[in-house]
Amino acid sequence: MKCTVYMAISLDGFIARKNGDLDWLPAFGANEEDYGYHNFMESVDALVMGRNTFTKVLSFGGKWLYGSKPVIVLSSQPCDIPDSLPDSVENLHGDMGDLVAGLLQRGFEHLYVDGGKTAQMFLNNDLIDRYILTVIPVLIGTGISLLDQ
Repeated sequence: MKCTVYMAISLDGFIARKNGDLDWLPAFGANEEDYGYHNFMESVDALVMGRNTFTKVLSFGGKWLYGSKPVIVLSSQPCDIPDSLPDSVENLHGDMGDLVAGLLQRGFEHLYVDGGKTAQMFLNNDLIDRYILTVIPVLIGTGISLLDQ
């Protein structure tokens, strides 16, 4: 199975502000550059993210960003998944190797790993095959670093 981290990072190396805010990211509109995101999303079978990332995505409001693509929310605690989301969103926990093996058995071949803590867990278990980092030319000063989770 191929596991890819696809993430934006500030020029000074942060993936979010200290409070998790992403207000420094450029807004994506109909005429904006998507940094290869659309093509990347077409290449993945499922997304794996932590509960904090899931909560942040929910805070954006509006239409669910991932359509019916399977989304696995990793959390050792129960995670409230709103009834309005597709049945393809589920909460899992356990040993990383066992989780990935289970997803492989379900037929997934390419996972999009999103969120700092989740990316770090995959990295610590030698499960990341590729990083795609888009450097946004902005300095945010302090924040959450990709590798300091």
